[in-house]
Amino acid sequence: MEVSGRCHCGAVSVVAEGDPSRVGICHCRDCQRHHGALFYAAAIFPKDAVQVRGKTGAYKGRHFCRVCGSSVFAQSGDEIEVHLGILEDADHFVPSYECWTMRRAAWLPEFSGMIGYDRDRDGDG
Repeated sequence: MEVSGRCHCGAVSVVAEGDPSRVGICHCRDCQRHHGALFYAAAIFPKDAVQVRGKTGAYKGRHFCRVCGSSVFAQSGDEIEVHLGILEDADHFVPSYECWTMRRAAWLPEFSGMIGYDRDRDGDG
C-alpha cells in the first residue's frame, strides 16, 4: 500500500509505503501551537517507509514547506508522523488513540472507539 500527500503549494510531497505503526490524535500545547488548531492527527511510519520530495524547513523536528508554510510531517527518532491533512485520501486512516487529553477542548465531541491518554501514549502500537 502507498499513500501520498503534499503541502498547499505542491513544493513538498510525501509518499509513505506500507501500513503505519499507529494512527493517533494529539491535543498537546506544542501541536496546538504548531498547527494553529485544537488537535492534529497523524499516521506514524518507520522513517525508511517515507519519501519526502522538496525542501522543508524544520523547528524541533516539525517540518514545513519553505514556500507556503504548510506543516507536512514531524520526525522523532526513527519515526515520521505524516499529517493526515496533507494526504490525498485523508479518510484512509482512522485514529485509534488520542494523547494529551488533559489539554483537549471541553466542547469537542467524544471520538468513539479511541483509547485516551492524559499525557503521552504508553507503550508501542
